[in-house]
Amino acid sequence: MIKKADREPFMAALAAAHPNPKSDLNWSTPYELLVAVVLSAQATDKGVNVATAKLFPVANTAEAVAALGVEGLTPYIQTIGLYRNKAKNVIKLSEILRDNYDGEVPDDFDKLIALPGVGRKTANVVLNVAFGHPTIAVDTHIFRVCNRTGFAKGNTPDEVEDKLYKVVPPAYLQHAHHWILLHGRYCCKARSPECERCPVVQWCNAPEKKKRLADFMPPKNK
Repeated sequence: MIKKADREPFMAALAAAHPNPKSDLNWSTPYELLVAVVLSAQATDKGVNVATAKLFPVANTAEAVAALGVEGLTPYIQTIGLYRNKAKNVIKLSEILRDNYDGEVPDDFDKLIALPGVGRKTANVVLNVAFGHPTIAVDTHIFRVCNRTGFAKGNTPDEVEDKLYKVVPPAYLQHAHHWILLHGRYCCKARSPECERCPVVQWCNAPEKKKRLADFMPPKNK
């Protein structure tokens, strides 16, 4: 584990690397964000953005998307993995929002996770990005970075989430999700972590760090 005294400089370094963090998903309303995040499960943000760029100009409210039905929605999202199940979930959650919440996305964790296709990660993303809550959504990038570096180890995403709430200094909690995610996506990659340009390398406990750095160290003069 990273030492308690190093938690603040660790997060400060990640914050400096991405001073204006934001989601890579394109959205303009909480409903659009909710749909985009549901579609992004086991899919790339880029692929989701391509699909929603076609969908949202046609239907971007709970009422409008519900009116499409599964068959009407499918052509817009069929390039995304698991699109059949996602189409069913998006239509069902849109109907619930239309009928029970006047078409608005609830600013409440329990109400969000009760929606079809919405789990902890999706709910926390929506609460954080759309409503400004200091929540943390642990995806594959965050799970990898936290375990690899030793910043917040856990055997499951839920364990890592719980640990992060304990170790992230309060001043960094609002954007911690994005800072760690972006670090994992663009630097601390799954197969080839770029330790040679890592802003938190001095606090990292990854076993592969030494070899990775050695490969980029200039040979010593004999």
